[in-house]
Amino acid sequence: MLWRKLLVPLTSLLLLLTASAGAGAAAASTVSPAGASAEAAAADYGAPGPYATAVEVGAVTTLYYPRDIATSDRRHPVIVWGNGTFAFPVVYRDLLLHWASQGFIVAAANTPQSNLGISMRAGIDLLTRRNADPGSPFHDRVDLEHIGASGHSQGGAAAIVVGADPRIDTILPIQPGPLADIDDVHVPALLLAGQKDSIVFPFLVKAFYNDADHIPAIYGELRGADHLTVVGDPGPFAAPTTAWFKAHLMGDQTARAQFFGAGCGICTDSDTWSDVRRNGLANR
Repeated sequence: MLWRKLLVPLTSLLLLLTASAGAGAAAASTVSPAGASAEAAAADYGAPGPYATAVEVGAVTTLYYPRDIATSDRRHPVIVWGNGTFAFPVVYRDLLLHWASQGFIVAAANTPQSNLGISMRAGIDLLTRRNADPGSPFHDRVDLEHIGASGHSQGGAAAIVVGADPRIDTILPIQPGPLADIDDVHVPALLLAGQKDSIVFPFLVKAFYNDADHIPAIYGELRGADHLTVVGDPGPFAAPTTAWFKAHLMGDQTARAQFFGAGCGICTDSDTWSDVRRNGLANR
């Protein structure tokens, strides 16, 4: 299988991934810059959001979430995350904290072999229990009606697998490996590739897009990005991924305009994107 051929180069990349994330990063938290407003964060999806963040490392799931969630005046949507082969959530810490700063609860599977999506689904189960527990800071603060799935590489394939779960509202696979069947997905999909990715080549991601003619699907190829661009500082991945989840899980119409309608923002942004494609169901 093609994925088995990819295991060797991905294994050699693990040390680079871990070094990029930094030791002990999973215990860290961030605060939005002084003076940052919710309005400014909403307008610039690549900028830190208005929420200070916290991290909770569990046996199966690591949670990245708004620090003051217990006193929040709203329920927060959920993103479940799958790691690349032999990687852990700390590798993607900056991206996951970025989403948390924008108001999402991120349930990241701790497994380095995420393709089956079992641990990602366990993250939903965990937050369902926490939301129902009066003694939990998450009590009645989790928006279980709005859940997205994402992941990188093998975890991107896992996001497609988990997309068949009826609790999922949208998927955002980042450079997904090939072991998944998008025919089982019945929610909108944003499929991201890297123009210079030599591990999960863009044509592999396009194959998912071409097969996704039964759902609203968008293919986006980030100019100059390779397989490690999303690691550490997520760079060009931060803004579009945040906008996609804000559009589908928070009802943000400004974010939705980045992808849909005649004024599709990413469709004309050739500085960021080397290729953008929308199928008939998304081209509305």
